[in-house]
Amino acid sequence: MEILKVENLTKTYGKGDNRVTAVDNISFSVEKGEFVAIVGSSGSGKSTLLHLIGGVDRPTSGKVYIEGKDIYSLNDDNLAIFRRRQVGLIYQFYNLIPILNVEENISLPCELDGKKADKTQLNELLKTLGLENRKKHLPNQLSGGQQQRVSIGRSLINNPSIVLADEPTGNLDSKASSEIVELLKVSNKKYNQTIIMITHDLEIAKVADRIIKIEDGKIV
Repeated sequence: MEILKVENLTKTYGKGDNRVTAVDNISFSVEKGEFVAIVGSSGSGKSTLLHLIGGVDRPTSGKVYIEGKDIYSLNDDNLAIFRRRQVGLIYQFYNLIPILNVEENISLPCELDGKKADKTQLNELLKTLGLENRKKHLPNQLSGGQQQRVSIGRSLINNPSIVLADEPTGNLDSKASSEIVELLKVSNKKYNQTIIMITHDLEIAKVADRIIKIEDGKIV
């Protein structure tokens, strides 16, 4: 079943001689439960593409469908709600709230949606992430790898349609990187979670079911 469809997606910045095409007429689709890696060098347009897929930025032209819904037909408020409920985002720099503990950071998308996190699901996630004994710790009491585990938990708590990971290992040492990639594989297999991961590291990309390579804003 197709869960994501990207049609003729283009994003340009600037005008005239200063015009830059970051994403250039890209089209592809992703099946439910697929793990896709998007690979490219710095400046290739891969992070811009990820933000367009996730509704963080709007394209100059083209369409993105998630579970059949044209996400850019939504106004900004409804797009923000859709993104919170249907898109899990994992960033390179964790973006955790420093005054919230592990449990609270993971539960944040639910709280923002005016509901409580399911305790059974939360406890299962904490166990899968190896954070059962860290649930009351604040981010500054955790290692980089543990903080990224919290970020993964936060992206999964709402059972989103897709999880988008933007260089999730870019700020970690090789051991922590391997652990994070393994966790993404576990969430893909255990929860049938659709994952799209951006990386410049081809070795990390090899864990995915499929690799899409981008150069100069185009699929090559």
